[in-house]
Amino acid sequence: MNLGLKALAIATAALALAPAAYAGDATAGAKVFKKCKACHKVGPKAKNGVGPNLTGVVGRTAGTEAGYHYSKSMVAAGAAGLVWDEAKIAEYLVNPTKYLRSYLKDPKAKAKMGFKLRKGKDRENVAAYLATFSN
Repeated sequence: MNLGLKALAIATAALALAPAAYAGDATAGAKVFKKCKACHKVGPKAKNGVGPNLTGVVGRTAGTEAGYHYSKSMVAAGAAGLVWDEAKIAEYLVNPTKYLRSYLKDPKAKAKMGFKLRKGKDRENVAAYLATFSN
């Protein structure tokens, strides 16, 4: 195999093994996020409300937004290493309490958030939207 073909084969294999880019649509997510605005805010001047400020949530350790009083389970998830990324946010939005119970392996864990976003594409889009407010 010549050097050019070998390099192409290596590059192709590396791409095949790389994780897929997250498929959410931030523009569509902005529309879906309207359902979340009663409790959550995003943006440069956003503050905590019923739910924590979600500016910078992607890359943030769970349960650590300053000034917000999280459930003991969410704080425990952060202490156990949960750091939010788009995929984890989308999975959490299916059923927040079930997610924490699974993550913590604790059948009594509870999330303060009772809202569930059932449509997969909506969850992916909201996660992509939130990522636009993170580094």
